[in-house]
Amino acid sequence: MRRVVFNQKGGVGKSSIACNLAAVSAAEGYRTLLIDLDSQANSTHYLTGLSGADIPLGIDDFFRQVLAGSAGKKPRVKILNTPFTNLDVVSAGQELADLQPKLEQKHKINKLRKLLDELAEDYEQIYIDTPPALNFYTISALIAADKVLIPFDCDSFSRQALYGLLAELDELREDHNEALQVEGIVVNQFQPRAALPRQMLSELQAEGLPLLPVYLHSSVKMRESHEVCIPLIHLDPRHKLTEQFVALHAHLTG
Repeated sequence: MRRVVFNQKGGVGKSSIACNLAAVSAAEGYRTLLIDLDSQANSTHYLTGLSGADIPLGIDDFFRQVLAGSAGKKPRVKILNTPFTNLDVVSAGQELADLQPKLEQKHKINKLRKLLDELAEDYEQIYIDTPPALNFYTISALIAADKVLIPFDCDSFSRQALYGLLAELDELREDHNEALQVEGIVVNQFQPRAALPRQMLSELQAEGLPLLPVYLHSSVKMRESHEVCIPLIHLDPRHKLTEQFVALHAHLTG
C-alpha cells in the first residue's frame, strides 16, 4: 500500500498526519516506510530528530542520480532507520528545490514510481509526505501511489481550496494514474465545541464529499510531540488524539 498525504494549502497538518499514521502502522507490526518529499524536511526531523547538515542524503540524492543517468547504473536511495521498530525514513533535503526544474526538463516524472515498485518488496505500507504545492514531486508521488489522503482544517479558505484540489486530482487520475483512489478527507485540528466547524462539516457531508469518520482534535500534545521528535503512539499511547490516530489507521486498513 502506497499512501500520499497531500494538500496544496500549508499548515493543515500533512507531516503530522503522515508521520503519526506511519508510526501507528509500524507499532502495529507493519513494515513501514515514510518518504519525505518536502525540502523543509519536517517529517525527517520529526521521526529522526536530525536537522540541517546532520540529515544524510536521501530522496534528493536519488533524484541527483536520476539526472546523472550513468549507463547501466540504477539509482539507489539511502534509507534511514528511526528509533522506532518497523519504521524507516527516506529523508528530504534542501537540494530538492534546485533539482526540480532539471527533473521537469528531463521528463523524469515516473522515476519515483519505479523506485516505489522496488521498495514495496521490503515494506508493507509506504507513506509519502509532500510539499504544499502541486509540483513535480507531488505529481510524481500521486503517479506512484495507490491512495491519497487530504488533510482539512475546517476553515473557509481550506474549504475553497478543497474543491479545486479534488478537481485537480480527478484530472491527474484521468491523465496519469487511473488506479489512484481518493481515500478520504482527514478532518484535522477539529474543535468539537465550536459551532462553525460542525456546521461546515455537515455541509460538506451533504455535498457528498468523502469525509473520513474519525476527526483529529486540536491538541497541544501534538506540539509537544513535535518538540521531542516522538510520534504520539510512543509519547502518550492513551492520549485522546493518539487514540484518534489509531482509530483512523484502523479505518484505513480495515
